[in-house]
Amino acid sequence: MQRKATALDVAKRAGVSRSAVSLVLNGRGDGNVAKESQDRIRQAAADLKYSPNPIALSLRNQRTRVIGIVSDEVVVSPFDGNIIGGADDVARAHGFVTVVMDTERDASRDESAIETLLDRQVDGLMYVTVGLKPLDVPQGMLRVPSVLANCFDNSSAPRLRHVIPDEVTGGREATEHLLQLGHRDIAFLAGAATSPAVPLRIVGHREAMAKAAIPVREDRVFMAGWDINDGFHGAMGLLTAAERPTAIVCANDRLAVGVALAAARLGLAVPRDLSIIGYDDESRIAATMVPALTTMALPLREMGAAAMGMLLEQIEDPAQRPASSGAAGGTAGLETMVPCRLVVRESTGPVPAR
Repeated sequence: MQRKATALDVAKRAGVSRSAVSLVLNGRGDGNVAKESQDRIRQAAADLKYSPNPIALSLRNQRTRVIGIVSDEVVVSPFDGNIIGGADDVARAHGFVTVVMDTERDASRDESAIETLLDRQVDGLMYVTVGLKPLDVPQGMLRVPSVLANCFDNSSAPRLRHVIPDEVTGGREATEHLLQLGHRDIAFLAGAATSPAVPLRIVGHREAMAKAAIPVREDRVFMAGWDINDGFHGAMGLLTAAERPTAIVCANDRLAVGVALAAARLGLAVPRDLSIIGYDDESRIAATMVPALTTMALPLREMGAAAMGMLLEQIEDPAQRPASSGAAGGTAGLETMVPCRLVVRESTGPVPAR
């Protein structure tokens, strides 16, 4: 049986010291080992099929190489699981594993979930929510490198970095897409007033209309809810009026399904008589609707990946950990926004002739 290569074998093949091999393969070569030597070390390791022993590496670094993730309901919900997927991709690529706990929307379980993970000596913590939310950060998250994804620190002096979608730009680009198709009478079916994302998306819608010098009719923008029946009833009110809009922006894809059902009930063809745009790009809904739904895709995997990358930086370099913002409601330096992406399909088209 062929002997497994060692770090000393790599050092001999690359013509460097054993310590240089350790520095390079543990990610600390820059500034300590010449670039040419780093290249030789990596090539030698690849030729010999050598990789550091993760258990030994953890013992030397006094790390477990485990990241704890707590979610409010991401694990048990059909939505937003891609945030954890994106985070796990980055963790595994850097030799870490993730352990996920779900509180099933019971905030009283947050502290115990965090303490359970801390008892297992995790190197860092991430909190993930379904939908953009303020979070009362469990105190245990302040004891180790921590980051928030799709939520933000609700305290008067935030201390944790957070990664969230750029909701204002998303709302603006959704409406701009319809304006570019010639629509001028555009309604906006928002979700629930309790969601921090809703007013941000409405701000984006208003910005797009203002830039086009088109007044926003207040009866065209209202809270509808989040579900299919909310979209149906909201659209029925809009589409049975004496003057109906030619396009409707929906705050999520389920609302858009309800709008499409209302249009069908009234004998209106999409997009010939009415253009519809959703938000989320929800799997098994947006692409399979008939017609397929144009929507703003939330950057879920990208948010998870960005948050995990940020967390690993803090673990590797404690200087990257932020201090308290010191200002009420301040988020300077703590907030990272990830852009949403417009996915154009078949539910939007040119403004109908009247």
